[in-house]
Amino acid sequence: MKKIILLLSLVLYAFSQELLVNEKISNFSLTNQFDEKKTIDEKVQIIIVSFEKGTGKEVNEFLEEKNPDFLKNHNAVFIANISGMPMFITKMFALPKMRKYKHEILLIYDEKENRFKAKEGMSTLYRLENGVIKSIEFIRKNDLEKVFL
Repeated sequence: MKKIILLLSLVLYAFSQELLVNEKISNFSLTNQFDEKKTIDEKVQIIIVSFEKGTGKEVNEFLEEKNPDFLKNHNAVFIANISGMPMFITKMFALPKMRKYKHEILLIYDEKENRFKAKEGMSTLYRLENGVIKSIEFIRKNDLEKVFL
């Protein structure tokens, strides 16, 4: 019985991919709003993740005020978790709107994606050095400018 419990615990731990401070991220890929696959690797220093329409809108408004290479120049990526959105809405309305932005938005479609922490009404900010997570913060629109100082 103990072996079964241990085995189940190990399996659950293996599928629990939540990113933690002082953990090195494994390279992973997501598609952007143009359905192009992009890889997150050790060069990325800032990851901003939005889980809600409102927080995504805040990040998009901030980035729209910047030049098109702003994220790239800051070794940063913006990820929007749209897994809860019905696919019909995504294809008919959300993606066409996202394609008008001059900045890149990486998209999470999978509801089982659980590597990123979420807090209601906030975006999640990951700061990395050489692929190692140095901090995880929850931010609002007013905090975005400070992120890139």
